[in-house]
Amino acid sequence: MRNSLSLILKNAVRNKRRSFLTAASMATSLCVLGLIFALYQVLFVGGDETPATALRLIVHHRVSLTQELPASFEEKIRKIPGVKAVTSLRWFGGIYKDPGDPKNHFAQFAIEPQAFLMVHPEIRLSAQEQQVFLTQKTAAIATRDLAAKLHWQPGERITIVNSTSAPALTLDLTLAGVYDASNEGYGETIYFNRDYLENSLPASDKRRGMTQQYHVEASSKQEVARVAAAIDSGFAESPAPTLTENERAFMLSFISFIGNLKIFMLAICSAVAFTIVLVSANAIAMSVRERTREVGILKTLGYAPSEILQMILGESLLIGLVGGVAGCIAAEGLCLALARAAHSQTAFRTLSTLSMTPVTVLYTLAAAALVAAISAAIPARSAARTSIIDALAYTG
Repeated sequence: MRNSLSLILKNAVRNKRRSFLTAASMATSLCVLGLIFALYQVLFVGGDETPATALRLIVHHRVSLTQELPASFEEKIRKIPGVKAVTSLRWFGGIYKDPGDPKNHFAQFAIEPQAFLMVHPEIRLSAQEQQVFLTQKTAAIATRDLAAKLHWQPGERITIVNSTSAPALTLDLTLAGVYDASNEGYGETIYFNRDYLENSLPASDKRRGMTQQYHVEASSKQEVARVAAAIDSGFAESPAPTLTENERAFMLSFISFIGNLKIFMLAICSAVAFTIVLVSANAIAMSVRERTREVGILKTLGYAPSEILQMILGESLLIGLVGGVAGCIAAEGLCLALARAAHSQTAFRTLSTLSMTPVTVLYTLAAAALVAAISAAIPARSAARTSIIDALAYTG
């Protein structure tokens, strides 16, 4: 293709300021697009599902996550064919030390230690830590992030007070061990023995014998859908109807409170793409107009209209891909920051795996190439169709 590649490179950097600003504006917009692509992948496509999470189901009240379920449901769920193990979780919502300090706010769940560890095999404790957790009623375990933030060590005495109902309830816990929460559904969390909570409640307290969630492990991946349907149908006519979801859908239910995320993402992507097409199209059009006479000279030297078209499209694609690469790098930085922030937040824990995967990078670069091609289509076609006489007579 003669020396077209050399001309493309020279024309792309001829006006360095304009090329830089065009690539920078595209990088900014493509950074936003890349971040949205990454969010869509981690929220709605997945790919980070482990063998344990693939078999796990979350059962909660159909009306609201805050509504309670009777503890008697557990035995009924256990008898459903295809259920391998089941455990209950109850939110405590106590206060640790100074409630005004944000670092003292963390998730607290009362659980059945042995059943909980069976349903959550990704929670790994040493033999000694597990023994203490299973045998001591006041024992608790915490995520490593939470323990590090509050400077807890095994054996630490932890006092949590729940004053939301009368009388106030105080739990004196002992930290039995810590674990990594990289594959577990909650971030900064502490788990303690449900029997200790039940025994601490007054006999007349309505919270006795109630729970908020059941975590169910199916015997195989093929049984997951059938078990979920069986659980919900079994309690459909009860005073506390259930909704059974896989772990990803359950975590997304927190994020869905802000609205229809797919519509939001589509609207943002459309606005960003439209804006970047206008900006890059204007820059390419200005560049082509300035070189109208040069186009005429190239045609007199024997360059065909198709070669002129290819050179202008190539110049636009080069600038677009440079902006796309820069945008991907910036988007990865934002993804890492968001993932680090989400890691400690229960409601947004699913975003802790957010990153620019190879697929996301490919989509972002494809968007960059598409935007560049659309932006240059009209100026390139106009330049290719301009006659030699009109091009040489052009005075700007």
